[in-house]
Amino acid sequence: MIRFIPAEQTLALRSLVLRNGLAEQECLFDHDHLPSTFHLGYFDDTNTLRCVLTCMREKHGKLAKEAYRLRGLATHPEARRKGYAKALLNAAIAHLKLQLEVEYLWFNARTVAFPFYESLGFEFMSDEFDIPGIGPHREMFKYL
Repeated sequence: MIRFIPAEQTLALRSLVLRNGLAEQECLFDHDHLPSTFHLGYFDDTNTLRCVLTCMREKHGKLAKEAYRLRGLATHPEARRKGYAKALLNAAIAHLKLQLEVEYLWFNARTVAFPFYESLGFEFMSDEFDIPGIGPHREMFKYL
């Protein structure tokens, strides 16, 4: 089941999957509590949170229109390859497109995730760059 969740509910998975066990409070994003930001969680049939994502209103210099940015897409290691991230991202896209009328979604993708995002129709818009302490990334986007 997919549902909207508070920012605080994303922190454990962000810490575990994206920040190498960094203290949960250190995993808050600047825009997490803005009214325009939303967080989604995928709960399995035991009501355990297995995957999270955050979408925040943030323009990108390469995109002329209003855009949202995807951050913190994280799936628990025991729940990978079950379609949770795909379902969650598709739900976010539907919300952005149908309820918020957003034209673009963009983000910084880790190299390991390139094939996943490409399979969902996202395109590259930058060369590879390094985020210190996190690793190599490329900017990606999709017209919604």
